[in-house]
Amino acid sequence: MAVAGGCLSCRYHKLIWGPHSMTAGERVSGVLIAGGENGNVILYDPAKIIAGDTEVIIAQKDKHTGPVRALDVNMFQTNLVASGANESEIYIWDLNNFATPMTPGVKTQPLEDISCIAWNRQVQHILASASPSGRATVWDLRKNEPIIKVSDHNNRMHCSGLAWHPDVATQMVLASEDDRLPVIQMWDLRFASSPLRVLESHTRGILAIAWSMADSELLLSCGKDAKILCSNPNTGEVLYELPTNTQWCFDIQWCPRNPAVLSAASFDGRISVYSIMGGSTDGLRQKQVDQLSSSFGNLDPFGTGQPLPPLQLPQQTAPQSVVLPLKKPPKWIRRPVGASFSFGGKLVTFENAKPQQQPGIEQQQQRHHVYVSQVVTEKEFLARSNQLQEAVQSEGFISYCQKKIDMAQADFEKNVWAFLKVNFEEDSRAKYLELLGYRKDDLRNKVNVPGSWACVKCFAAGGCIYVDGLITQALLTGNFESAVDLCLHDNRMADAIILAIAGGQDLLSRTQEKYFVKMQSKITRLITAVVTKNWKEIVQSCDLQNWREALAAVLTYARPDEFAALCDLLGNRLESEGDSLLQTQACLCYICAGNVEKLVACWTKAQDGNSPLSLQDLIEKVVILRKAVQLTQAVDPNAVGALLAEKMSQYANLLAAQGSIAAALTFLPASTNQPNIVLLRDRLCRAQGELPARQEAVKAPYDRQPMPKGRAGAVAGQMQGPQAPAQQYYQQVTGFWQLLQDIVLGFRRPQNGWNDPPALNRAAKKKKVPDNFMPPVPITSPIMTPLADPQSQMQQAPAPPAGAPSFQAPQLPAGQPALQGPYPPAPQPLGPCIVPPAASKPSTEGAPGAPIGNTIQHVQALPTEKITKKPIPEEHLILKTTFEALIQRCLLSASDPQAKRKLDDANKRLECLYDKLREQTLSPTIISGLHNMVKSIETRNYVEGLNIHTHIVSTSNFSETSAFMPVLKVVLTQANKLGV
Repeated sequence: MAVAGGCLSCRYHKLIWGPHSMTAGERVSGVLIAGGENGNVILYDPAKIIAGDTEVIIAQKDKHTGPVRALDVNMFQTNLVASGANESEIYIWDLNNFATPMTPGVKTQPLEDISCIAWNRQVQHILASASPSGRATVWDLRKNEPIIKVSDHNNRMHCSGLAWHPDVATQMVLASEDDRLPVIQMWDLRFASSPLRVLESHTRGILAIAWSMADSELLLSCGKDAKILCSNPNTGEVLYELPTNTQWCFDIQWCPRNPAVLSAASFDGRISVYSIMGGSTDGLRQKQVDQLSSSFGNLDPFGTGQPLPPLQLPQQTAPQSVVLPLKKPPKWIRRPVGASFSFGGKLVTFENAKPQQQPGIEQQQQRHHVYVSQVVTEKEFLARSNQLQEAVQSEGFISYCQKKIDMAQADFEKNVWAFLKVNFEEDSRAKYLELLGYRKDDLRNKVNVPGSWACVKCFAAGGCIYVDGLITQALLTGNFESAVDLCLHDNRMADAIILAIAGGQDLLSRTQEKYFVKMQSKITRLITAVVTKNWKEIVQSCDLQNWREALAAVLTYARPDEFAALCDLLGNRLESEGDSLLQTQACLCYICAGNVEKLVACWTKAQDGNSPLSLQDLIEKVVILRKAVQLTQAVDPNAVGALLAEKMSQYANLLAAQGSIAAALTFLPASTNQPNIVLLRDRLCRAQGELPARQEAVKAPYDRQPMPKGRAGAVAGQMQGPQAPAQQYYQQVTGFWQLLQDIVLGFRRPQNGWNDPPALNRAAKKKKVPDNFMPPVPITSPIMTPLADPQSQMQQAPAPPAGAPSFQAPQLPAGQPALQGPYPPAPQPLGPCIVPPAASKPSTEGAPGAPIGNTIQHVQALPTEKITKKPIPEEHLILKTTFEALIQRCLLSASDPQAKRKLDDANKRLECLYDKLREQTLSPTIISGLHNMVKSIETRNYVEGLNIHTHIVSTSNFSETSAFMPVLKVVLTQANKLGV
């Protein structure tokens, strides 16, 4: 930045730029106000300074008795300037009448220096001043007296900065220059007994602060720790840290025109301009290097007349100094309005309405309205889905199918719904034959008409044949076998068959075989199949153009146990060997067979399944066919194939997108554990305010249970609080006694997460435990009961008697940190089989479930034995190798000793997971989730791994995962943090 001009009358302690007299005419630069060393206040014309004039002083007054260290301009009346100096001197200057200043009131006692002064940003007659002693005074110029005083009780505040809140009239901040207390205190004058908040981001004294007028959540500060920080004063969070050198900055200012730009003046004589939107400092560093190199090249130290060549500096090896932008968007670039679609077809919109601000009135916190509306884009899709649901609920399948037949425009669509309708009618096979064009009454009428001939299609390629009339003459002989042979030789087949029947079953069978060998007509194959009942050969070899006749034959003659398989076989041939028209006809074969999965595959192949209405067409047929199969066949109603599950999931997604959450849950398959379906089921349950079902814990179809609203009573009315809903669900899954033992042992989830340490500042309340109380032994413990005899075998604790009373959960021992939250934390790893000695001998007399016999006096360790563990199944061995390799990578990259201790502990505690893999006691859902987690680890996508972890924890039984899932979260979190 080039110097535009300069002027020096004396040494300045404070310099501000005021907007007074800024017009659209000649004087557009305002006025510069300087506080001098000798107590003088000087007004400069910056336009004349820039122009290089010699007379640049507008006016000056020597009113103060000491250096003027504080100056500020009233933003409501820009002609008013406040100044502060030694001996509690404060003057109010009117730039229109500069000769005589005013005072805000009587000087404060004891007399002290005024280091800071500031006008209120909301009320024009309120002024604040502060001194190095840490005391701040608020003045009311209408009363000409101080109205309130605030001070730090530590007596270590050395006020170096004071600033009013840009929006809240009663709040201000004070900065301390003292290295022993490098803080920024935020005060609210309504509660002036102590600071509202204290910001402790600096490590040494703070030299200057500046509050952004464009965003009240941005507060700049610079200090003797060579840092320039931008913090949120409402939370204390550091949003931005500017890169500075080792020099201290003693003044920082926000640009009044561009809210993202700020300036910083340092003791090395530099004024730097930064942007809080981030960027790179490499260009500035290179420019400084180029200037240094060119300056060195102009030197002639030896007087030879030859300047030195440009300085060749080594290449920069340091990485690029990229400054990240703010952690949150500043107010001036936040979205004024916004819209976002959420799960369930919800449209969420918001707008930031600007309130009418009135000077002198404290502004209330702005309220933002968020609007949630339901968006429906597929009205016909929803209407048809509702009709299908009504038909299923009322079981009006016949009328539903008839409506679909009446509405269908294509013949094939009518045939499909006609075939589906037949499933719900009596004598369905005969109805199928009628749909194929074979009516018994029609055939009987044709036979009874004299001279009529029936034209029958055959199963081989070629036209048709005419059936001869009835052969009525027969030759009767005494020797049936010889008579049959003579008839066959003379080609008298009818006579041969009649005589064979009279000759017995053996003769008839031999005659039939000779007949089929000798007669090779086109109808012989059909006759052969009717006689021998070999319909599979007909279905496999018939001409596909005659598929209707083949299906009719199967409908007429096939046994019930082979009927579905033959229909499937014919449908497969139509799909694989037929043309596009025949491929679509395969759907009818699958409907006859009741094969839902094949129907889905065939229909998907033949139709465009991308549109919602096309998917609706498929689901309608599938639902009706499944209901028909459930009525006629002994099948599992919840069994769903992979392809059908995918289509049902797509359908449920579409319903959810239109806002039909309950309907989506109804159609979502419940018997599959595919990850995408499980996730969708959880989202649907949570969208309805329900807990997701845990199928691996309860072996039953998906059963939705509403989440209790508010605070529900816990077990036997003994527990009250926000953890009750989760514990009620836990009771349903794992049983009453396991829940009770978790309550007694204090298993509660930490407030901040599964692996976060408990709040150490919350000690459990002391409560006397009854002498006769013996808590139940934890299920996860390797010792069920302390043994008096080390050689004794471990025995399980006796089951509680029926109708045993419920116990009130005792408090934790004194000194043990209280754990909060609705879920239990992870138990510690199982160590040696040693129970810690009790403080006193508990009496078991009268305790429910106590063992009968002598009271245990001492606890002894069991003898150690060498245990041979089973090998981990080969398909799950990748879990162990991946987790161990990840821990090793983290250990090599971690530098924090605490992190290394966590990882070492995690490596040991994961042995519990490996034991469960050896014993194969984990549910398929958990195993599948762990394998998905391994895939995310292999791709270094630890965020996805943590999401999978959350899903496993939220959908699985706690007793299965509590020993190792918290450990995996620690490992994944460390891996994500270290970027290994």
